[in-house]
Amino acid sequence: MAEPLTQTILEKPIPGTAALRRLRAVLPEELRGRLRSARELDRELRDAAGEGAFATAVPVLDRLLDGGLPRGQLVELVGSRTSGRFSTLLAALAAATGVGEAAALVDLGDNLDPESAAALGVDLSRLLWARPARLKEALAAAEMLLTGGFPLVALDLGMPPVRGGRGVEAAWLRLARAARAHDAVLLVGSPYRVTGTAAAAVLQAGRGHAAWRGEGGSPRLLAGLTGRVELEKCRGRLPGQSEDLRLVVEDLPRPSLPPRRPALPAAAPALRERPLLRVASA
Repeated sequence: MAEPLTQTILEKPIPGTAALRRLRAVLPEELRGRLRSARELDRELRDAAGEGAFATAVPVLDRLLDGGLPRGQLVELVGSRTSGRFSTLLAALAAATGVGEAAALVDLGDNLDPESAAALGVDLSRLLWARPARLKEALAAAEMLLTGGFPLVALDLGMPPVRGGRGVEAAWLRLARAARAHDAVLLVGSPYRVTGTAAAAVLQAGRGHAAWRGEGGSPRLLAGLTGRVELEKCRGRLPGQSEDLRLVVEDLPRPSLPPRRPALPAAAPALRERPLLRVASA
């Protein structure tokens, strides 16, 4: 009686390629085609990811992800309030629309200020803005946009809590498959890890530290934020690498002297609720 193949492999170690050929030779035909070595699986994943990367003009993302957002993949950017997460998403959208690409933002957190986005370089005529009220609607909108041909879809989940419910993990896997099938990028901004195994890359943005401008007795003005982004997961790359993220405030207000005599009320420009932060170019 012939000895089992598994016993032969354990007792008589042979090279991996030869062992794989022997194992395939004894498997039924329907199982033979499903067996993959780690090298073959890695090659298939790289081929499925599409050609090249989606350059974002965000130095942190482009360096940590080896050139930009991988096409055909789901990328998750995790960050709490003041981490620069939403500003980074806007910078990626600005880079895409600035070169003539169409892009979409699914804004569950309702954070977008169109005027500020335009000031940061987002071409609003090439941006589709969806404002769902619930996570289920946001996931459905993202899937519709991916299958509709948008090369870049950004999904921002706002601040916690992110209430999911049943079927959310399967929904992330379905979105990852949609991105792969249409050679698109799904960039998810979340307050904590939510996409599970569906993400090809996960970046963690730490809380930013404020930098102030002003000396002596003059008022202190916010000049920007500095933080750090760490690569927690990326297929084909070692985790743990990190880069500095620097945000600068645009259009700093200048103090003005009060008028000498009362003037007629005039229409004043609306003040932004938050400072306009731009991702620094270096």
